[in-house]
Amino acid sequence: MSTFGRLWLWLRNSLWFVPTLIVVGSMIAALVLVDSSGYVDDDLVKHWPRVFGAGADGSREMLAAIATSMITVAGVVFSITIVALSLASTQYSPRVLRNFMRDRPTQVVLGAFVGSYAYCLLVLRTVRGGDDLIFIPALAVLGAMVYAFVAIALLIYFIHHVAQSIQASAILGRIFDDASASVDDMFPETVGAPAAEQAQGSISLPRIWSAVTAQRNGYVTAVAGKPLLELAVECGRVLRLRVGTGDFVLEGSVLAELEGSAEVSPELAARLRKLVALGRQRTPEQDPAFGIQQMVDIAVKALSPGINDPTTACMCLDQLGALVVRLSGRRMPDARRMEGDRLRLILPVPDFRSLADLAFVAIIYHSRGDVQVLCRVLNQLDAAEARITDARRRRVLSRIAAAVVRKLGGAERSVEAVLARRRGQRLVQKLRGSASNASAPAHGAQPG
Repeated sequence: MSTFGRLWLWLRNSLWFVPTLIVVGSMIAALVLVDSSGYVDDDLVKHWPRVFGAGADGSREMLAAIATSMITVAGVVFSITIVALSLASTQYSPRVLRNFMRDRPTQVVLGAFVGSYAYCLLVLRTVRGGDDLIFIPALAVLGAMVYAFVAIALLIYFIHHVAQSIQASAILGRIFDDASASVDDMFPETVGAPAAEQAQGSISLPRIWSAVTAQRNGYVTAVAGKPLLELAVECGRVLRLRVGTGDFVLEGSVLAELEGSAEVSPELAARLRKLVALGRQRTPEQDPAFGIQQMVDIAVKALSPGINDPTTACMCLDQLGALVVRLSGRRMPDARRMEGDRLRLILPVPDFRSLADLAFVAIIYHSRGDVQVLCRVLNQLDAAEARITDARRRRVLSRIAAAVVRKLGGAERSVEAVLARRRGQRLVQKLRGSASNASAPAHGAQPG
């Protein structure tokens, strides 16, 4: 990801960027409408005196009233936003706050109220009344009144939007959309694409490496794979990145390694560091595991004794199952990148096994034998079983299903638990039987 791309993501995810644009646009609109008053106001007052015929005192009072009320309501909107953030953090997970901060309707509503306040202030200072000079920008004054009605409509919409956005289904839907976009971006190819021409086992790795260390702490938020390959080709050495997207990097730890014992020049090290973006928190753009982790956190918190909300955990499992099915048809990226017939770049890449384990294992462990939750896990594994043909990926699912069976074996003895355990055993046999009968994985698939 380029520097401009990272900057745009940072601006898009901030709470202040869109309101700032709206305030600036409102100020420009106020200046334009005031400057145009000398050309159109006389005709407008003549044809629509009831609409544009306000006097100087009336215009001042109306603009002052709108400005005062808009900045007051802006404070109320900000307070509602903070309360929603607090509720979401307490009820679900602190990691979902990022989704509220980047919520576009909230940003637009805040910007509209603050922008109308700035608009009214600029128009108010231009209204003059007296014996010597009278100037009433009728078009700009009417614009302030229209702006106020639009802001009132946005306030009603905002209350409705906040009531919806703090619901579990809405939060999980936003996380799923981000994770799905990340999956589509990171794993664009489906199973069945031709495999790499070079056999991975025939590639020998260098024995001596020169390290490039990180200069600050942070999470890896983006890795520019193509520029890293170009850099490795340019310097004629194999480049091995030691950290992947989502990993936390300590200052002074090894960030990457270059083939050979030759010292890495400061200029080359600086160029390499720029291609590995570090941030204070993880982002979903190149990190599908982060979206999965968010939903797992919500599910585990819902299963805690203090909240005890298995229905929310089941909703998380529905979304996680959909993500696993989406991943099941994707070819995992190759960790080794070639230039011609020569190895040039080695990158840490996610695999299906780690992502599937992340999606289900923690929830199974924290389910405390809840039959409803464990049955929902079996539902998702059953749905994925019908879509996955790769033998190694089916073995991953069979291992997770076996963990569900073991958990059900330790649950309270009930008819539901016994039936669910038998169903889980049948699913394990189906997955293991298909995996053992398959002589090879689907063409182009990567190990699970």
